Amino acid sequence: MSNSRFPEGFLWGGATAANQLEGAYNEGGKGLSIFDMVTFVPKEERKSGIEMDVLSKKELEELLSTKEGENFPKRRGIDFYHRYKEDIALFAEMGFKTFRLSISWPRIFPNGDEQVPNEEGLAFYDRVFDELNKYGIEPLVTLSHYEMPLNLVQKYNGWTDRRVVDFFVHYAETVFNRYKDKVTYWLTFNEINVSTISPYIGSGILIDEVEHKEQAIYQALHHQFVASARAVKAGHEIIPHSQIGCMLARMEVYPETCNPDDVLAALEEDQKNLFFTDVQVRGYYPSFMKKYFEKNDITIEMLPGDEELLLQHPVDFLSFSYYMTMVASGAPDKLKEKGNFFSGISNPYLKASDWGWQIDPKGLRITLKKMYDRYQVPLFIVENGLGAYDTVEEDGSINDDYRIDYLREHIDQMGEAIDTDGVELLGYTSWGCIDLISASTSEMSKRYGFIYVDQDDYGNGTLERKKKKSFDWYKNVISTNGADLD
Repeated sequence: MSNSRFPEGFLWGGATAANQLEGAYNEGGKGLSIFDMVTFVPKEERKSGIEMDVLSKKELEELLSTKEGENFPKRRGIDFYHRYKEDIALFAEMGFKTFRLSISWPRIFPNGDEQVPNEEGLAFYDRVFDELNKYGIEPLVTLSHYEMPLNLVQKYNGWTDRRVVDFFVHYAETVFNRYKDKVTYWLTFNEINVSTISPYIGSGILIDEVEHKEQAIYQALHHQFVASARAVKAGHEIIPHSQIGCMLARMEVYPETCNPDDVLAALEEDQKNLFFTDVQVRGYYPSFMKKYFEKNDITIEMLPGDEELLLQHPVDFLSFSYYMTMVASGAPDKLKEKGNFFSGISNPYLKASDWGWQIDPKGLRITLKKMYDRYQVPLFIVENGLGAYDTVEEDGSINDDYRIDYLREHIDQMGEAIDTDGVELLGYTSWGCIDLISASTSEMSKRYGFIYVDQDDYGNGTLERKKKKSFDWYKNVISTNGADLD
């Protein structure tokens, strides 16, 4: 469309993760992943806004001995494993240009440390990519989206062990070689910064097995940085035309007031969030983090060549999730609000979702401007959306106008960032384009999709797929390349 603010070839689509979507956790030779061990906890019983961590070796052993009747939602997903053709056909009907999915690492290497991959797992993704190709949908593939093989947690305490770097690189090289003619766009680690909030989910760390929590987390993150750089190097060698990105859970932070103490607090929170992309995009540890390590008795053990590797093999583009913004204060006693794993002060100028996540479309433009100014590499919004309770009416319709409003306002701000601010944005994949299991709470009732899936929090339902009102709205957005948002 000539009147569109979005560039020709803009990659419109949707985003998912294997552990929230596929199901079939014990089929096709798949091993257990870290998220397969997280149970559903009803909202009223949760200790906090999220429920996703396994903290101790004892707790993990108890979960492994739990009877099958217990509710492990991420083991069942929404049965994409058997229904992928039906789901991809619906994505194609919406006009998707790209579909973000992850490869389940334990579907390829069930224990994570084998030399020979599981052919059944490789063949499954061949079929998925072939189905996407049939409709001209470009896969955007995440290598590690909270799907570490459980064996690597039990045997090595996750990414705290340097040997896991080699296991990951072997896995990456295996899938690069297998899918080099089918996949161009790759991401290394999903929301790599989540390790600081959830060491188990982000890095496979059982905290009771380490002496110094922060030391263990940042050492594990260093190993992930090295693994990411080695994966970028391998990807460029095996697939010369490939584009490989990093992925951050972006938390734009505002100062509560113009008090310099609040401004400084917001800046420091922002630096902590952008440290991860500083390393993966710029290729080196920023000086503020080196000082943080020094003051907190953290010593990063590096091997000779690590720093050169990070510098020589940065990512090609920067992708991120964006759901909300936060507010910081220099006053230590301010009440904190929870959302998307992170906490901050409530913003009185913003409305909130059913889960208390504050809705800030203009914050997305601010984030795009700030990140493009900082890095000058192409950006890609790979997660954004509204988790909400949906109601199926008597006539079968699902009138999710609240979701349309949310997405319209965010997409409009994306257009402003491109057209007014000169931001280079590759694409946009709305999170949970089909209803799936929530990462942070394992709920099914927290729905994001354009497509409704008939399943409740306890796995009851037909799994029938139904189009919501937002389905046709997003279809029109894509067909007009973002020119028509009404």
